[in-house]
Amino acid sequence: MSAIELKNLTKKYGSLTAVNDLNLEIENGEIFGFLGPNGAGKTTTIKLMTGLLKPSSGTVKILDYDIQVNPIEAKSNIGLIPDEPNIYEKLTGREFLRFMGSIFKVEIDVIIKKTAELLKIFDLQSKADELIQTYSHGMKQKIAIAGALIHSPKIIVFDEPTIGLDPKSARTIKDILKFRAEAGDCIFMSTHILEIAERMCDRIGIINNGNLIAVGNMDELRHMSKKSGKYDLEEIFLELTNAEENSELIKSLS
Repeated sequence: MSAIELKNLTKKYGSLTAVNDLNLEIENGEIFGFLGPNGAGKTTTIKLMTGLLKPSSGTVKILDYDIQVNPIEAKSNIGLIPDEPNIYEKLTGREFLRFMGSIFKVEIDVIIKKTAELLKIFDLQSKADELIQTYSHGMKQKIAIAGALIHSPKIIVFDEPTIGLDPKSARTIKDILKFRAEAGDCIFMSTHILEIAERMCDRIGIINNGNLIAVGNMDELRHMSKKSGKYDLEEIFLELTNAEENSELIKSLS
């Protein structure tokens, strides 16, 4: 049983096809990087995968639960951190974490224990009883991440995991993801920071114009390149998405 299974997944908005016939399986214990240019279909795929959007056709299975047929069972296994999280700013950080735990029906003694742990991990103890509306952007990002982790989800979905975070907090997130993957959880990470994807991910998928154009580990992606040699992910990404065509135009600028 795969952690995530996307089968013939398609999303259309009128004549626009945002995601086109996407097929993908991601395993438990895997860190999977999902890359693509702006507007390629990354966020739409994440919304389909987490049940925030209904597909035009195709299916999404989370730990063998069809997210359209068994949404509660499927979503209870997901911790989603979008690039711009919506959080309840009239709550304190502590109240928010307890609220998130209650949504996922975590037992109160576990909520209290995990709230204390997460506040410490993200260095938010001193702000725990202050309203979230007083938090900086980075602090809001950290409390949102903590809220997505409080129910110990088996699948963690990140859209730009380190955006808005200071270096220490970004390192904390990376360590958490590695630890959770080693414990058997599935990590699905969409990012524009290719160095992070190359360094952390077991496999990488590249989407362009709604189509999944490449999937594999770094060696497999290098074999898909028309060039030879040990190219890094940035060079492979630019080639496969045809971004190299801009280089001559850039050189012609005066």
